[in-house]
Amino acid sequence: MKPGKKQNALEWLVDFTNNVVNSNLSGEEERKPARLFGFVIFLFIIVSNEIGLFFQLSGNGYSFFRSPTASAVVTMTLATMVLAYSHYVGVKKHGLKNYLKSFVQPFALFLPINLIDDFSSFLTLSLRLYGNIYAGEVLIHLITELAFGIKGFAFVTVPFAFILMLIWQAFSLFIGAVQTYVFLNLSMVYIDRKANE
Repeated sequence: MKPGKKQNALEWLVDFTNNVVNSNLSGEEERKPARLFGFVIFLFIIVSNEIGLFFQLSGNGYSFFRSPTASAVVTMTLATMVLAYSHYVGVKKHGLKNYLKSFVQPFALFLPINLIDDFSSFLTLSLRLYGNIYAGEVLIHLITELAFGIKGFAFVTVPFAFILMLIWQAFSLFIGAVQTYVFLNLSMVYIDRKANE
């Protein structure tokens, strides 16, 4: 039985995410469950990033449908999942007592610094994705406003905005893919860091 194009594409995607996971996680006991986690996160984020480029519905200054990752709530939820999973891996590998002890290493004054480090990892992971996707959608909205904003000059502004929109859509596809890769890569780095503290 010969695999079709859809199966080849899916296998390539699974291999790609597995390679990202394998290159960032050092232990095989962390790699195996993280492969599925990484694949699901990657697939969700890439679809969420790109869907708003093609299906945007807005009116009266309110956006009814946009990319889910253009919302800080969604990206912070994803970052919370990564943070919770990384803590789970750390506790599973080292035990609860030793894992909690790692927060006060080399001495107790490091506790606030380690907590700030965890919180900043959460913030940077979520806000990087949110900021890039939200900014892209704001620019799409501004280009649309340019097309129909100047009365009487639609014969000039509409073609100009159309060309600008095509260029920005292509660039946004690239940005969405890069941000998905960065999110997955950093997630695996954070998980590996917790597993090897």
